[in-house]
Amino acid sequence: MKISIERAALLKAMAQAQSVVERRNTIPILANVLIEADGDSVSFRATDLDIEVVDKAVAQVERSGATTVAAHTLHEIVRKLPDGALVTLADDGASGRLEVSAGRSNFSLATLPKEDFPVMASSEYSSNFAAPAPVLRRLFDKSKFAISTEETRYYLNGVYMHVAEGEDGRVLRCVATDGHRLARIDAPLPAGAEDMPGVIVPRKTVGELRKLLDDDDTEIAVSVSETKVRFATPEITLTSKVIDGTFPDYTRVIPMGNTRKLEVDAAEFAKAVDRVATVSSERSRAVKLQLDEDRLVLSVNAPDAGAAEEELAVAYGDERLEIGFNAKYLLEIASQVDRENAVFLFNSAGDPTLMREGDDTSAIYVVMPMRV
Repeated sequence: MKISIERAALLKAMAQAQSVVERRNTIPILANVLIEADGDSVSFRATDLDIEVVDKAVAQVERSGATTVAAHTLHEIVRKLPDGALVTLADDGASGRLEVSAGRSNFSLATLPKEDFPVMASSEYSSNFAAPAPVLRRLFDKSKFAISTEETRYYLNGVYMHVAEGEDGRVLRCVATDGHRLARIDAPLPAGAEDMPGVIVPRKTVGELRKLLDDDDTEIAVSVSETKVRFATPEITLTSKVIDGTFPDYTRVIPMGNTRKLEVDAAEFAKAVDRVATVSSERSRAVKLQLDEDRLVLSVNAPDAGAAEEELAVAYGDERLEIGFNAKYLLEIASQVDRENAVFLFNSAGDPTLMREGDDTSAIYVVMPMRV
């Protein structure tokens, strides 16, 4: 194999590939990226056995062929090469080395046989549809903060993507929860997604997927089966196993009868929470909200560190309420708001609180209160 490729194209492909590769590997081949050159393009394939990413780039291919080389090492080399460099990758198959050269820089890297590289078995996908990148980006970006990191409840370690009944018909919905907070985001149902099985997309896959969704004009081809999910652009294909488990019935924890309504400037609220939480003890990070007519007082009382209080002008017309929350959860939820106003709906100091953006119910958040 011998190819010449622009540094920028190679760096982009290697950045995607090496982020999938786990730093600590007991199986040496999994630390490598499979490079396959054919025609006028080259593909870079990396896997951790749960996720596989294939990135195609345009290159001048002098000799077709394939080899595998350490992904992190090649990525570091390419990252340190000067902008605009033309990189040549050459492998004669016999020496067990990949020669990397650009300008006056030359590297010789150990390779492993391409036959040893595990390729994810292609499965039949029961549902195939296309969705614009901004739609998928919103679904996953607004829900991923609520993914649980608790390994014992592994079925919460991802985003549940499924078809659901919305207020105006069927929607494509993403839900994540860790038991303390929940995010539920809806988008119009794409054509072809009607019979999609509900799948739990793992946390790592959600992170890798984010890199595919940066270009607003891209249409993402989505394929779903009971065991796998695939997201593809013309250049990149990301295939992942889904979490084998049943996502709990999240509809039971979404409060429907909360009537006490607080409307507040989301940015101002987030800044105020952040300021008062500065003195709170790291362990509890509890912030107390005291609501009176058109007035909100945020306060923190940490006996070992001090106290803080800040008042905000808000729209609130119900009876007086005192309720406490984990400051981190409040900040994360407030930062999801794209519009100016966040609307909080309370019931009592011990019940879950609902938050949405203005009158928009396509993105709702639930947060459990704390005792303060």
